[in-house]
Amino acid sequence: MGKSRAVPGLGSIKALTFDVQGTCTDFCGPLQRMGDAVNRAKGLSLDWGALSAEWRGLYRATLDAVIAGQRPFLRVDRIYRETLDTLLDRHGLGGTFDAAERDEMNRVWSRLEPWPDTVPGLARLRRRFVLSTLSNTAMSTMVAVVKHGALPFDAVLTAELARIYKPAPAVYQLAVDYLGFAPSEIMMVACHKYDLAAARAFGMRTAFVTRPLEFGPGESPDVAPEDWFDVFAEDFLDLADALGA
Repeated sequence: MGKSRAVPGLGSIKALTFDVQGTCTDFCGPLQRMGDAVNRAKGLSLDWGALSAEWRGLYRATLDAVIAGQRPFLRVDRIYRETLDTLLDRHGLGGTFDAAERDEMNRVWSRLEPWPDTVPGLARLRRRFVLSTLSNTAMSTMVAVVKHGALPFDAVLTAELARIYKPAPAVYQLAVDYLGFAPSEIMMVACHKYDLAAARAFGMRTAFVTRPLEFGPGESPDVAPEDWFDVFAEDFLDLADALGA
């Protein structure tokens, strides 16, 4: 369905849970700035746009292996650190960065920047709803991201508490267990359709928020509306309008 205002039939919603990486925060900008700083410090001319995309792909493959039971549970911050080693070795950079430098590079995931509409949109939504993160990110990383961006959440929940990752139902169950509401009283907010599809199958309501710059300029993420979304919004301010907040 198209962009909505004061969408009817959603009066029972009491809480909103949010994907964070991509939906609430920009990761491409911080990754590019980190890469630029690395290039200056090391006298390199690496294409960090391409390297970042490859790093995220390695992370996703490892995450999927954990979800499939092919690997034991591993926190996301450790997955990113492990795949950073793989990335550097793959490009012949294994001897260029020591362990401390790699650890510092990996901390970029704790310093993601909110989109311009994120904080004002959350502030409006919080006046009416309980707000919580519901992210695959590690708890310590999520706390750092929330503090760094001054994100006004009431609760911080991540998949680490369930020791499995979205789209496993156990992750969405965290919102029910920790927030104290039924699935139908909780709306999942994300810019990723797989996340919303899993939340909907669990019994939650869904809001898709477009993030056309999630992967940086020149990329084309899937931001097309679907008729199964409860709300389709351009950003968090539009979402607040749609929910009457």
